[in-house]
Amino acid sequence: MMKNKATHILTKIAVNIGRLLMAITFIFSGFVKGIDPLGTQYKITDYLEALHIDWMFPSWSTLVMSVLLATAEFAIGIFLLFAIRRRLMSKITLAVMSVMTLITLWIVIADPVKDCGCFGDAVVLTNMETFIKNIILLIFAVLLWRKPLEMPRLISKQTQWVVINYTFLFSIVMSTWSLWYLPQFDFRPYHIGANIAKGMEIPKGAKQPKFDTTFILEKNGERKEFTIDNYPDSTWTFIDSKTVQTEEGYVPSIHDFSIEDMKTGEDITQEVIHRKGYTFLLISPHLDFADDSNFGSIDEIYEYATDHDYPFLCLTASTEKAIRHWQDITGAEYPFYITDETTLKTVIRSNPGLLLLKDGTIIQKWSHNQLPQLDDESAPLDKLPEGKLSVTSLGKKICLSLLWFFLPLFILSLADRTWAWTRRFRKQKSAAGQTGESDSTGKDNNTPVADEG
Repeated sequence: MMKNKATHILTKIAVNIGRLLMAITFIFSGFVKGIDPLGTQYKITDYLEALHIDWMFPSWSTLVMSVLLATAEFAIGIFLLFAIRRRLMSKITLAVMSVMTLITLWIVIADPVKDCGCFGDAVVLTNMETFIKNIILLIFAVLLWRKPLEMPRLISKQTQWVVINYTFLFSIVMSTWSLWYLPQFDFRPYHIGANIAKGMEIPKGAKQPKFDTTFILEKNGERKEFTIDNYPDSTWTFIDSKTVQTEEGYVPSIHDFSIEDMKTGEDITQEVIHRKGYTFLLISPHLDFADDSNFGSIDEIYEYATDHDYPFLCLTASTEKAIRHWQDITGAEYPFYITDETTLKTVIRSNPGLLLLKDGTIIQKWSHNQLPQLDDESAPLDKLPEGKLSVTSLGKKICLSLLWFFLPLFILSLADRTWAWTRRFRKQKSAAGQTGESDSTGKDNNTPVADEG
């Protein structure tokens, strides 16, 4: 008897440890995807390209997938945390983890993407680390599936629908907000406060990458491969060479940022990132797909920058034809420069988006829906809030996010528990009153009362 009780306690502890780990993982994964739906969309596109089926999915469909994936993961985590629909959620969790584990097994074997994107840019895991993580979670998912009722509810069954609806609403609103403005959390190397030049530096004594080069040479119709250590004499004729990286070296956080003059081919990166004072950078990976609804505000900011001698550059990966079309429909007079498409997508999650540099440091970022109001009557930037570095600490952002979501749910849970206790007290009082009436009428007070639990 004691052994069975101890086994039951240990099982319950294991189930709820697994439940908390699964809930935290899904909540975090869904949250970081939800606050950066464009980043999640780019990762989904990477998977589709690896499968050679990206042509089947238009851009809007992968964005919808991104929002739905984030919402689903976030909801699974919250429902596990509150133990909502325990039997159903344990089955869904097991199914999701089974699929995810198979996908990560595939990316370990085939290596189609650099990282799985499980936690967006917040936490980057190698493909093997992701696979191991999913194996552990899959074991807990099996345990939850076997013992779903060992998870105690944090909210009564009658009011679960409120948590369900609030969770879906919160996640969708969070993604929509991030799409319209910018992600509330920026885990990328081009965050506000980052100095681009410093991000490109390689520390002294940092580990350098190692390469092996093989030379293919020919003599008397015979071809052989040689290394630098056993390179033959001049009687051999050089045919080809192969260089393979054998060890990775230190990679700076910003390693792919360059600005090239599209007309002359001149690289002006160092000139821009080391310039003293303010510089505006208009970012658009592809002008073909850029939102042109706020081009008037962009033109006003360009005129303001010209009046105050602030450089204003548009960085894009677009073709000359696309640039000319943009100029035709917007009347743009600012200069255009070429930068890598992936880099531009990493710099800002808006097309177009606007950056303000001061001495090479990113001090402001704006979505095209949130552009600053700067015109010929505005003061110089050093006298405006827009020209000041304003960084909200990560801790404060996390606390605000937790408050926005968990405070209403905590109040709901407290109200729900209070109502349940009050209802139970009333039932007990009513039952006691009925017992008293029974005693007064001489009836047997040992008559069992029907179970109402």
